[in-house]
Amino acid sequence: MLNYNRYKKNPVLNYPERTWPGKEIAKAPIWCSVDLRDGNQALIDPMVVHEKLEMFDYLVKLGFKEIEIGFPAASQIEFDFLRRLIDCKLIPDDVRVQVLTQCREELIDRTFEAIEGCKQAIVHIYNSTSTLQRDVVFGMSREEIIDIAIKGTQMVKERAKRFDGKIILEYSPESFTGTEVEFALEICTAVQRIWEPTKENPMIINLPATVEMNTPNVYADQIEWMNNHFEDRESIILSVHPHNDRGTGVAAAELALMAGADRIEGTLFGNGERTGNVDILTIAYNMFSQGINPQLNIEQVNEIIEIYERCCKIPIHPRHPYAGKLVFTAFSGSHQDAINKGVHAMQERKNEYWQVPYLPIDPADIGREYEPIVRINSQSGKGGVAFIMDTYFGFKLPKAMHKEFANVIQTLSETKGEISPEEIMAKFKEEYLDKKEPLHFRRLHVTELSEEEKAFDTKVKVLYTDHGAEKTFEAVGNGPIDAVKRGLQESLDLDVKILDYEEHALQSGSNSQAAAYIHLLDSNTGRVTYGVGVSSNITRASVRAIFSALNRLGLGEK
Repeated sequence: MLNYNRYKKNPVLNYPERTWPGKEIAKAPIWCSVDLRDGNQALIDPMVVHEKLEMFDYLVKLGFKEIEIGFPAASQIEFDFLRRLIDCKLIPDDVRVQVLTQCREELIDRTFEAIEGCKQAIVHIYNSTSTLQRDVVFGMSREEIIDIAIKGTQMVKERAKRFDGKIILEYSPESFTGTEVEFALEICTAVQRIWEPTKENPMIINLPATVEMNTPNVYADQIEWMNNHFEDRESIILSVHPHNDRGTGVAAAELALMAGADRIEGTLFGNGERTGNVDILTIAYNMFSQGINPQLNIEQVNEIIEIYERCCKIPIHPRHPYAGKLVFTAFSGSHQDAINKGVHAMQERKNEYWQVPYLPIDPADIGREYEPIVRINSQSGKGGVAFIMDTYFGFKLPKAMHKEFANVIQTLSETKGEISPEEIMAKFKEEYLDKKEPLHFRRLHVTELSEEEKAFDTKVKVLYTDHGAEKTFEAVGNGPIDAVKRGLQESLDLDVKILDYEEHALQSGSNSQAAAYIHLLDSNTGRVTYGVGVSSNITRASVRAIFSALNRLGLGEK
């Protein structure tokens, strides 16, 4: 039995004044990618310089204006990488690089050495403030912890005065979620007073969920409480840095935006320590799905995946939101049917808004293939098989035929597992289009007996083979299909009835093909089936469909 008594609930903030539940996200935040710092330090095989350069360039291409590139004072590799960005003029004028450092003089000096020549940089200082770390890691009082932050801010401020470019200060009370909000406010305010930000030159106060310790609403309460108690709020860019220890990092970030946050630090696909940082792409695509411009160039998710997997050496989970290979697929029969109907309704109604069951966005809008939406296995239903036949191959199966052919595919999938569209089409040909034995239609000649419409005004002459032996018959009827049916009944001593007939063009243009579907009843046994024929001539397609149905019913067997 799980020893749950070893754990106790983390304290929550008593904050009945909260207003965030009644708010909505209306615009994108300031995004800051920490893929090259938080993300990179969490990799089993960290990026080498050329991979970092590729990732940096791609983050710029995606539209990130703030990119944390590392901890240059603590790593020679990161120092050299930053120098290369600066010396080779690889940082666009509208992009700020962000560098992390602890509040120690030698590290701050080294940090300023690393950013020398940079036009604008965010210097990110931090120290841990949580009750647990104050007790078991540092053994320090609140006053001593505040003193670390103040001294770090003073050192950055002194060096910023001698720096040729623009310096923006960012301060993080690390482990904010485990810190009393009153103390978090006290230390942030102390830093703010030393730095003296203004509305025109604000500082960033970043409130990280270094460890996700409670439900997302608790984080939102903490953010709103801080947001409402800051001095000179207009001089502060309120940033959040959620982690995903409880699996709710995205929800925590979204609620934090509702609670007043202006900025989000995170990574592509949520890479980071332990269970990861917050996934910026999921938040951005969530906004997109609600008609909000995410202010990132994320139209080609497959390209993002390819670069991310190559640089980070971590595969994307097949069920990852928006990016996973299986997220825009449906195996369930009821889902497939709903998707099929939704897509057709969109097309028929010419709806300007995307509204398809089970698909919150159009996969094509983010560069995903539209065709793999429906995938077929033993759990799939008739709607999915029909959707594949229509979307991939242009065969619009009659509704009554959906179950018949789906049963054929289900039997196949129970032994093979997932069935590809090509395998479905191959089975369709085998079961219907190539069902040409023992009765094989060869040639048809049609004669109209009169220009007036009468009960039997069409004469047909049909050449076919029966178990390889060539045979012919002539018959009259009310149109070619009826005449062919009557001729077959007489020549083969059958009693069949056509229950339904449908046809449609398979493609447009001078070389167009037509598909015909005949629903045939054997009156002697009560068995029914469909036959399918294809030809450039709709009458020949229909006759082929009749022969296909006869063979499927086994009526040509001796």
